[in-house]
Amino acid sequence: MLKFWKKKPPAADQATPPAPASVAADAAAAAPAPPLDEAAIDAIAGGGTDIAGADAYADDAGGAFSDGDPADAAAAADEDEAPARRSWRDRLAGSGFARGLASIFKRHPLLDEAFLDELETCLLTADVGVATTTDLMDELRRRVGKREFADAGALLDALRADLVARLKPVEQPLDVGAGGRKPFVILTVGVNGVGKTTTIGKLAHRYKNEYRSVLLAAGDTFRAAAVEQLQTWGTRNAVSVIAQGSGADSASVIFDALQTARSRGTEVLIADTAGRLHTQAGLMDELAKIRRVLGKIDPEAPHEVLLVIDGTTGQNAINQVRTFGEAIGVTGLVVTKLDGTAKGGVVFALAREFGLPIRYVGLGERAADLRVFDANAFVDGLLPASLGGHG
Repeated sequence: MLKFWKKKPPAADQATPPAPASVAADAAAAAPAPPLDEAAIDAIAGGGTDIAGADAYADDAGGAFSDGDPADAAAAADEDEAPARRSWRDRLAGSGFARGLASIFKRHPLLDEAFLDELETCLLTADVGVATTTDLMDELRRRVGKREFADAGALLDALRADLVARLKPVEQPLDVGAGGRKPFVILTVGVNGVGKTTTIGKLAHRYKNEYRSVLLAAGDTFRAAAVEQLQTWGTRNAVSVIAQGSGADSASVIFDALQTARSRGTEVLIADTAGRLHTQAGLMDELAKIRRVLGKIDPEAPHEVLLVIDGTTGQNAINQVRTFGEAIGVTGLVVTKLDGTAKGGVVFALAREFGLPIRYVGLGERAADLRVFDANAFVDGLLPASLGGHG
């Protein structure tokens, strides 16, 4: 009766197909778990939590652990670290902001009104924002009028110092070991297409390199490919991934992940969420539910809410930060895609408007290209090193 399980051996000239990365994950995708309502969560979390029972629930509900192969992760790490580490200047040189600034200083070695007008236009078109640009230009014009600058080179130094001063207050690296919280829970949020899942994979790479234990939660159950994408990053980094099937309740997935992280003594839990427009009230309410659910286990969780912003978004990023902040309380920003044609000036507008810590910036596709935000390095990458050129 079990003959149907038998398969013919592959032909000698036929390559054996690779085994799936996680059979359990495939099974979970085929049978998504029903939503776990908050009453059920109260029953599990109330009193002393039975961690073994919670793990059993995750298995019964379709939860899956996808453990990466350390050999694969090591190979990926070697691939990431093999090329020479490119500087911020190299990474940001292609941005419209950097090219525009370099062009202005090259073409106008002497100070005049045409130079100041072009500089003002460059700042505005680079999404620095009207308020920030007005502040910068009013101060520069005042100092030019008082003949404080001998030439454009002196003004370049002054502009550099002013821009750095505006970003220094938001230069606050994320310390996942702060306060002895274990696990330190990071919830990533943002609109569609900003690179949340990729950012999570890069964060996992960073924390693994810091010899921290990491667990990922595939809370983006709305987009079918999101779970598979996160599991691929888990395999690369040799990090476990808690996942359920497509359409499962996001809050229940992240709840299971926190239970598992506590039982394993994991140091960092990073949870993905579905991409949502900041105008979608229903989906924004889901984020509030996730916070409430995590609070059943740890009243302080999530310890960090990272809003991922696409550096090409422009001034719309202001609306995103405001709306996500109202919905769940953003505590830090990640600005991605700054290595391409992104204008990058929105970083200054965000710093002025909200003063939220900018934890990381994305300067490339490799895992190692997620850099801790550095105000001096960022400004250095945007402004020409001298009037002789950008390099």
